[in-house]
Amino acid sequence: MTSAPDFAPPDPRDVDPAAVRRAFSRAAATYDAAAALQREVGARLVSRLDVVRLAPQRILDVGCGTGEATAELAARYPDAHVVGLDLALPMAQAARERLRRGRSLYRRLLAPIRGARGDAAHLVCADANLLPFAGVAFDLVFSSLALQWVNDLSRPFAEVRRVLRVGGLFTFTTFGPDTLKELRAAFARADGHTHVSRFVDMHDVGDMLVAAGFADPVMDMETITVTYASPRALMLDLKALGATNATRGRPRGLTGRGRIARVFGQLEKLVRDGALPATYEVVYGHAWKGEPRTTPDGLPIVRLRRDRPR
Repeated sequence: MTSAPDFAPPDPRDVDPAAVRRAFSRAAATYDAAAALQREVGARLVSRLDVVRLAPQRILDVGCGTGEATAELAARYPDAHVVGLDLALPMAQAARERLRRGRSLYRRLLAPIRGARGDAAHLVCADANLLPFAGVAFDLVFSSLALQWVNDLSRPFAEVRRVLRVGGLFTFTTFGPDTLKELRAAFARADGHTHVSRFVDMHDVGDMLVAAGFADPVMDMETITVTYASPRALMLDLKALGATNATRGRPRGLTGRGRIARVFGQLEKLVRDGALPATYEVVYGHAWKGEPRTTPDGLPIVRLRRDRPR
């Protein structure tokens, strides 16, 4: 008699991709009004390209949301072809509309002067874990505050490296472990369910980049504190962003008034001068795609150089 194979139960801290897609699909219409932090972090990531010697012809924005950073990249590199990608179809549609409006203005005002390309960016609805592009296609892959919704970063890292050209740059932001620590602690005192996603430490992210085969990874971090008028304002803001509880261990059904009251009571203890702080640990990373070290079937590549006779 053979015993049944052992299967590890899912980690309750993992996110449910279907729940993530539903949340961001619902939030497409409300996202921009609540996305002050997301816009700021995206702008800071774009500004870091100032010190990079790169003239990309093809750019991919992974987790483009409503297209704020995608539009900035298109404006910064007017000769490049930009592709925005998002898991939620309504988000990709909102980004397409933003870029259509921006491109129309650009064509009227600047394109005749600069003589830049007139094609609009393309938008794709797809998963970062399985990029729908065959072979190498991009010189720059950009991703701002999207990778925290992936359970295993090694998968999108491998996909990004696959579609990058040799010498191409991968630049991104994600959230670190201290993100929403106030909310996590408040819910921990209310019940035994998971309510805040698990965030990966900056050093572990760097190790994953190296393991994925990227060269010269650079990681750094900053803490940003956003203040809210009340615990309810914080929760409404997260809902408007689509950043609701998508963990597999989330409570099912409606959240009882008693539990919410306990959570709000814990958060109220943190209010100072009418402001409730919410911590965000923002992790920045960039790395390059170097020359391959192995063949597709895993054999090492040995490069030989013949010196010219003197």
